[in-house]
Amino acid sequence: MDKESHFISLFNNKHIGDDGAVIDDMVYSKDLFCEDIHFKLSWMSLEQIAYKSMIINISDAIVMNAKPLYALIGIKIPSSFSTTQMQSLSKGFLRASKEYNFEIIGGDTVAGDKLDISITIISKSKNPTFRRDLKMEDLVAFTGELGNVKKDLDKLLAGDKIDGNSKFITPKLRADFFYEASKHIHGALDISDGLSKDLSRLSKLNSVGFEFFTPLKEDILCSGEEYEILFTFDRGNLDIIKDIAKKHELDITVFAKVIKGSYESECKENHF
Repeated sequence: MDKESHFISLFNNKHIGDDGAVIDDMVYSKDLFCEDIHFKLSWMSLEQIAYKSMIINISDAIVMNAKPLYALIGIKIPSSFSTTQMQSLSKGFLRASKEYNFEIIGGDTVAGDKLDISITIISKSKNPTFRRDLKMEDLVAFTGELGNVKKDLDKLLAGDKIDGNSKFITPKLRADFFYEASKHIHGALDISDGLSKDLSRLSKLNSVGFEFFTPLKEDILCSGEEYEILFTFDRGNLDIIKDIAKKHELDITVFAKVIKGSYESECKENHF
């Protein structure tokens, strides 16, 4: 049983189901980033942890074609942390806010045994992109490369080190590409729980299936926390999409098309 989906289904609301909730021209999104669930303190610096906790929320705004304006931070800080450690956290939060031009306007703090971070991003979009607007025969694509995050996570879990440039530590967001390409895109979401799991979300929401052009390896299908963009578009716009990607020096992989039917994830659940 997918307990995450079951719990979400208990709140019957038209705003739930996308990467953020759209109300008028505002978009509201939230993510948790918790010690020993999403990271270990030995894997990343405190600045990197704070920065990533912001970035994964900004990713939600980007795939809805929204520009972040404000952030609220809820944080549980271990009581053993020094003021220097807290300053390191603040540097990560502030670096993200400067990079993506939004303001941190408040939140809440509490002491605890582990470091847990909850971020709310408030964004604005005149033309939001949703998950639910897929069309039959749409081409299905993803940005960048998939699979290396899972490999790096496996290394960390085995006690090995990974490269400091790993996307597990610092996700690479595709804001410039998506903001320009969004008017040609029917549906999109960021790949947080793995390509296969996120395809199953699109399938259920749109009552469609997917025809793969070639089989994809398990690492590509099941690698979570990639924060690349999964999106669909009309075949007639393929050259336009390719030109925009080339302009931003970004690789895209067109791997399937939308068909009648359904699609079930081939990967283990990441939650519960």
